[in-house]
Amino acid sequence: MNKTDLKIFLDEKAIQYENGDFIPHDPIQIPHQFELKEDIEIAAFLTATIAWGNRKSIITNATKMMDIMGNAPYDFILNYDPEQAHLFDGFVHRTFNSGDLETFIRALQHIYLNHGGLENAFKKGITSEGLQPAISNFKKLFFEVEHLPRTQKHVSDPLKNSAAKRINMFLRWMVRDANAGVDFGIWNTISPSLLSCPLDVHTSNVARKLKLLKRKQNDGKTLQELDKALRKMDPNDPVKYDFALFGLGAFEKF
Repeated sequence: MNKTDLKIFLDEKAIQYENGDFIPHDPIQIPHQFELKEDIEIAAFLTATIAWGNRKSIITNATKMMDIMGNAPYDFILNYDPEQAHLFDGFVHRTFNSGDLETFIRALQHIYLNHGGLENAFKKGITSEGLQPAISNFKKLFFEVEHLPRTQKHVSDPLKNSAAKRINMFLRWMVRDANAGVDFGIWNTISPSLLSCPLDVHTSNVARKLKLLKRKQNDGKTLQELDKALRKMDPNDPVKYDFALFGLGAFEKF
């Protein structure tokens, strides 16, 4: 398949999978339950944080987090008092436990009260190199609150060669336009051209089969390689191809 045919193929697959039918099968259904911007982005951030493993389990546990917060995440976080920590007792998703969740709630409160909210916190760190340095900077801001060292592993750092799949997925949700009814497009201060593809087993395997990737491991350098390839096909919206690559891998077993 030459470059022109590959672009046509992936453009068609992106359109095929980016539609409302995608939502019931994906963790993005959790933030879609809300209308307030801050509720959407908090629900999305927490859901993306635990988005590894079985998707049914991710959706179940993300729903539990929303229930703990009375399905009003922004109000809960603004008014959270550490004396309420018992509300998280028993919560666990793989290695993300109740203590990690409590820390994330305090860290989010810190982000909204002291850094102008999630969008502003990410925007602060953007450089000419894109959003990956911004993710690293965000991690520093996020963990300005008291925390156990173990909790830091739940926010990836691209500058330490992480592909940062979950945060890149969260950023896709927030930044890409909502025209297809899947992503939200509620962060208009960050350009979709800066986004990086959430690199998981499906997207990476399909990308290798299509010769968009040569590297065998899924790390930060591999993400840079994929970014470069996808931006050649669509410099304005490279991450639309996440739908194509993921759909081909997850649903078509390409």
